[in-house]
Amino acid sequence: MTRSISVLVVDDSVAVRSAFSAIINADPGLTLFGTAQDPFAAVERMRDNLPDVILLDIEMPRMDGLTFLRKIMSQCPVPVVVCSSHSQKGSMAALKALDLGAAEVLAKPDLTTAEARNRAGMRIGQAVRNAVGGTDTASVRGVNTDEGRSDARISPDKILAKKPPVRKAGPTPLVVIGSSTGGPDALRQVLTGLPANSPPIAIVQHMPAEFTGPLAKRLNGNCQIEVIEATSGDLLLPGCAVIAPGDQHLLIHREGRGYVAEVVNGPYISRHRPSVDLLFRSAAQAAGENAMGMILTGMGDDGATCLGEIRDCGGYTVAQNEQSCVVYGMPRSAVEAGVVDKVAPLSEMSSEIVGWYNGKSRKAG
Repeated sequence: MTRSISVLVVDDSVAVRSAFSAIINADPGLTLFGTAQDPFAAVERMRDNLPDVILLDIEMPRMDGLTFLRKIMSQCPVPVVVCSSHSQKGSMAALKALDLGAAEVLAKPDLTTAEARNRAGMRIGQAVRNAVGGTDTASVRGVNTDEGRSDARISPDKILAKKPPVRKAGPTPLVVIGSSTGGPDALRQVLTGLPANSPPIAIVQHMPAEFTGPLAKRLNGNCQIEVIEATSGDLLLPGCAVIAPGDQHLLIHREGRGYVAEVVNGPYISRHRPSVDLLFRSAAQAAGENAMGMILTGMGDDGATCLGEIRDCGGYTVAQNEQSCVVYGMPRSAVEAGVVDKVAPLSEMSSEIVGWYNGKSRKAG
């Protein structure tokens, strides 16, 4: 029987602490470690023992959640799930929390009705389980949410059927990237290292819908290439990267002499929405040997299966090395599956893209 996961709730709101405590106590896979109204009280609560996961607010008196998170990660790393407001300030703070090592960020949930609290409970329960290693190791079997998430692993076939690998080049080179925990900062490092004439790029970053738009906006302000949140019908052009909206899948289709994005709903694929596996499969089918698949830091194994489909079509596959990952989960799964052409540190990922693209350009010329 799986040991229950202990959770410390740190939030300055009495109502939120009470609601989150009730959610944790109602979940058979979780145990309430305790509550604290601010980081100072949390430190006292953890003096003799540590929880498995901390559920952390950002805006608190005496010490804000980001400062506390930074101290936790440097002194006694504990998986942290951050709850942030829907505001622009809250969204940017959530992105900073991911940079600092938070396992996941959640938008501050609505707790005003029984239905809303039920939905919040399912989201919080899944986030806590992911934080300690994902559904493979810490979940209560059979959990289902009203949004279609389940512990049962759903294949990409549910949305996009697998096709026999064909070594036929798409119209132009295309790069697809998958990332999760630690991904926002990893993406920043990769994308800021690219010149303006880079190949079109499509990205799946596991994060809530409220935060992918601000992530794209922040990256766009730091890069030579354009970075946008994807919408259906977007053309994938050189010098541009599109990021899948949170809670929606991103597929790439061949259209004439280029590629077009499609954003779709549907079940969680490989336990995620958006799913890296689904993006990679669509890229393999659209671009063939003109596809490059890159898998960066993150928990779990989303992307490992269909990264192999890019490789089978003659494309190029790269995984981030363990030393430079915040969490060596997704890259490890891909390496162990034998579908990676090269393992490289994060600092070399930009040059991997540029070198591969230049090689493709020379062959075309």
